Amino acid sequence: MTGEGVAVTGLGVISSIGNTWEENLQALQTGKHGLSRIANFPTRLQEYIWVGEVKSSNDELADNLELSPPHSFTRTALLGAYAARQALKSANIDDVNQLRTGFLSSTSVGGMDYTERYGPTYLTSPEWRRYIPSHPAGDSSHKIAKYLGIKGLVTTVSTACSSAANAIMMGARLIRSGRLDRVVVGGTDALSKFTINGFHTLMILSDAPCRPFDKHRNGLNLGEGAAYLVLESQKTVKQQGKNVLAYLTGYGNANDAFHQTASSENGEGAFLAMQKALAVAQLRSQDIDYINVHGTATPNNDLSEGRAMQRIFKNKTPSFSSTKPFTGHTLAAAGAIEAVYSMLALQQDLVFPNLHFDTPMEEFDMIPQTMVQYRSVSHVLSNSFGFGGNCSSLIFSKA
Repeated sequence: MTGEGVAVTGLGVISSIGNTWEENLQALQTGKHGLSRIANFPTRLQEYIWVGEVKSSNDELADNLELSPPHSFTRTALLGAYAARQALKSANIDDVNQLRTGFLSSTSVGGMDYTERYGPTYLTSPEWRRYIPSHPAGDSSHKIAKYLGIKGLVTTVSTACSSAANAIMMGARLIRSGRLDRVVVGGTDALSKFTINGFHTLMILSDAPCRPFDKHRNGLNLGEGAAYLVLESQKTVKQQGKNVLAYLTGYGNANDAFHQTASSENGEGAFLAMQKALAVAQLRSQDIDYINVHGTATPNNDLSEGRAMQRIFKNKTPSFSSTKPFTGHTLAAAGAIEAVYSMLALQQDLVFPNLHFDTPMEEFDMIPQTMVQYRSVSHVLSNSFGFGGNCSSLIFSKA
């Protein structure tokens, strides 16, 4: 028996596998990944790494959003506005301020893709100085909220790769506490040289499409994108007769305080996050039908997450897969993009494949789902784990 969840009434997503949820779903069903060599900006690593790059240019995104130049939307803000607009349309919301509505966004890159491009010229080229205030993480949140017309609470969450999951969690808590009637939650991140060079320095970028939970996994592929959900209170749903796509029934956040960039060997933070999410949802581990794992394909993450799953599910681990071989690791946006995928799994009654898997890991016998699996799905667990040990888990349940 689940606890009373928070209703999800709208969703929007843009990623390397599609500019709408329908395009994303089709790619996930047909096994068509979005990894490619980077094209939107030059980098010395261009021929050595694969990325999940959104195929639209900044100018194309700005034109689609009908932004008149000169504007100061960075790529992070453009992707976020694109996905958030979809979410409101999906929820059939015309007057965004009719109810107490907030906007909780997350990012890790912020505006640094423009700072690294134009920063050296700020002193000599006045035309680029409008991007100086666009560097901080919170700037994209306020720009997107203003673009949507939201006048209520606006705030930003930045906890590395668990950022969007934490924004979703915080939004649910604001609704459950009665502080908001409706909240748009999610995250957005763009690729940048700083990010690519940083992960390259950590030596965790793969020189091939990533293969989560495979014995021969050798690192991740970075990606970019954005996704947002519209969460609404049960009272609002009943009063307005809203269509509910799914319920966010559980959530948990924990930190194993083990290392700045590595997870603990026994997955303590991941274990506690999943345990908390199950408790909030009032579900047993055996009630989970599918796990959208964090699954970055780094040696450390997959081993740590796998051991945490063993501790939670014992010898009865449900179907699981990582969708990062489709999109790349979209950092702060990952938790929101994968939340959308979790809801699509519920709506379509299917489990997505874990691409490129070939050889099981030696440490345990858990094997991810490698083909599209059509089956009844009532509860999905979505994991997002960030640097600094910040681990978050969300549970979505069928409406």
